[in-house]
Amino acid sequence: MDKIKLGYAPTRRSIFSAPDALKFRGLTAKRLKELGVEFVDITDINEEGLLYDDGDVDKIAQKFQREGVDGLLLAHCNFGTEYVCARLAKKLGLPVLLWGPLDERPDERGVRLRDTQCGLFATGKVLRRFQVPFTYLTNCRLDDPVFERGVKDFLAVCNVVKTFKNIRILQISTRPFDFWSTMCNEGELLEKFNIQLSPVPMTELTQAIKSARSDENRMEKMLAYIRETMTVKIKEEDTLMVAALALAMEDLIQKYGCQAAAIQCWNALQTEIGIMPCAANAILNEKGIPVVCETDIHGAVTALLAEAAAMGEKRSFFADWTIRHPDIENGELLQHCGPWPPSVAREKPILTYPLAFDHPGSLTAEAKHGEVTLCRFDGDNGQYSLLLGTAKGVDGPKGMGTYLWVEVDNIKRLEAKIVEGPYIHHCVGIHKNVVPILYEACKYIHVAPDFYDPIEEDVKAYLRGE
Repeated sequence: MDKIKLGYAPTRRSIFSAPDALKFRGLTAKRLKELGVEFVDITDINEEGLLYDDGDVDKIAQKFQREGVDGLLLAHCNFGTEYVCARLAKKLGLPVLLWGPLDERPDERGVRLRDTQCGLFATGKVLRRFQVPFTYLTNCRLDDPVFERGVKDFLAVCNVVKTFKNIRILQISTRPFDFWSTMCNEGELLEKFNIQLSPVPMTELTQAIKSARSDENRMEKMLAYIRETMTVKIKEEDTLMVAALALAMEDLIQKYGCQAAAIQCWNALQTEIGIMPCAANAILNEKGIPVVCETDIHGAVTALLAEAAAMGEKRSFFADWTIRHPDIENGELLQHCGPWPPSVAREKPILTYPLAFDHPGSLTAEAKHGEVTLCRFDGDNGQYSLLLGTAKGVDGPKGMGTYLWVEVDNIKRLEAKIVEGPYIHHCVGIHKNVVPILYEACKYIHVAPDFYDPIEEDVKAYLRGE
């Protein structure tokens, strides 16, 4: 995953202490380096390396654009110059982090050097006037744990935004006829979000499989990986096809410059190559290249967002909401034929036959328990939203395919949310609470956040540093 880079624009206002602003300009830069944050400074723009002069805005914007920054940090080193901050933010069109160091005690004469909090109030208002969305990191000290958390969360938000604005998905064949629920509006996705599809016919996939099978070196490495990470209980010829399919999909994804894929997993594929694609999907999913089932384009978008929110540190899994837990009132079974990455499993996955089909090529394994984020990007009738929430893994009956029993706060409320839409029976899970990151990113990607539990105030409190 590419490193996220910030444009560091510390700001001051003339009527407050310039030396103190310079002091905190340096202290903030030092703290960012300690945290391993990559940033572009403006020390070459003027003698102070501070944003306060309207004449510097264009030069700073050009430098940040040239350096390819992904977000803007407006650090208020004293009061700050709100209109200059807003003009720079408007020019860049990037996520904005608004923050300033906590003000010290006034001296014995009542003199205050910075008035940082007051400046934050002013800049927030002017950013709104400029219609610039921004993220606010609470007025705190540099060594406060909330500063480190807030900066790292903002980097993750920038990563989601960067990912969303550059999505291209390989669509392998059409959606299965029976799956009307997974239809999408390709033109609208492009017009609204710049989400691009690269459709290829099934014949192009089969040709790529033939090409992959002829590369003995790559095939041997892929077979070794399969035997290392999976307990193989299918025929050797079928295992060879799983390996070739994984290589072929990766080749096509690279050929068309995509980050993810959605495949018509049944039943034309079985006529052509005789296997289910689930294990091959799992192999790519483990590499951080989401491949989702039933040509679910919105599902592929969701997987990219979830992994971006986790900064690539966790693998996501693509699941069906299926049945209620027989013993836990608010329990539910997340399951799919077998496409989840092996690292998600509690045990070594078995490469076998799926629950509902006669062809081999799927994994069976229960996923790890613990807290998971469950989410779904979806839309219809021109409106798009992101369903968000958390759940915890729980014990339940043994299953087939890749599966996880989870418990939520209120299954009836969740069930109604999915039925009433715009969502469907698919979601993406990831073993990390990235709900606040995805929620905050929504303001920048123009997608409405939608909680299946009433946790919005808790999320806002977390983002405020409480």
